[in-house]
Amino acid sequence: MKLKKLSSLLFFFTCLGFAQNSDCACCSQEYDQFDFWVGDWEVFNEENVKIGENLILKLEDNCILNENWESVNNSSGKSYNYYDPSDKTWNQLWISNTGNILKLKGSGTRNTMTLKSEITSSDKGDYYNQIKWTKNENGSVTQEWEIYNPDGVLINTAFKGIYRKKSSD
Repeated sequence: MKLKKLSSLLFFFTCLGFAQNSDCACCSQEYDQFDFWVGDWEVFNEENVKIGENLILKLEDNCILNENWESVNNSSGKSYNYYDPSDKTWNQLWISNTGNILKLKGSGTRNTMTLKSEITSSDKGDYYNQIKWTKNENGSVTQEWEIYNPDGVLINTAFKGIYRKKSSD
């Protein structure tokens, strides 16, 4: 009889553990790879001039990073960033107030994230976008957006910003 009760209790606690794990579909370590970017930031160029602010939030029970960019010259945009377990990639959909849409895919670690677009054709030739975020030792984050030709040769740097957490005055 004791063995039967012990087995029943063991089964109950095992099922309870499975039920708790299923409550958070986005709680594995892969979903935390971009957490270094989460926060309320002031963004500066390489000359230390403020160029904007960016609020990065985690939404939907850890499943989405939501970017809310506002530049000092009234351009703005939002992105939705998510980890796709089916192909083990991070994905970003960026939409600006000028109608610019950018779709990126890539991977990251605890301190870096690198996302690339598909090759795009324009009247100036074919290219792809690559954006890399790097957590710096001082807690800031550097974002570098580069444009490459299909052979991987750098055409230009579209954006380089250094994110510093807003002070809580």
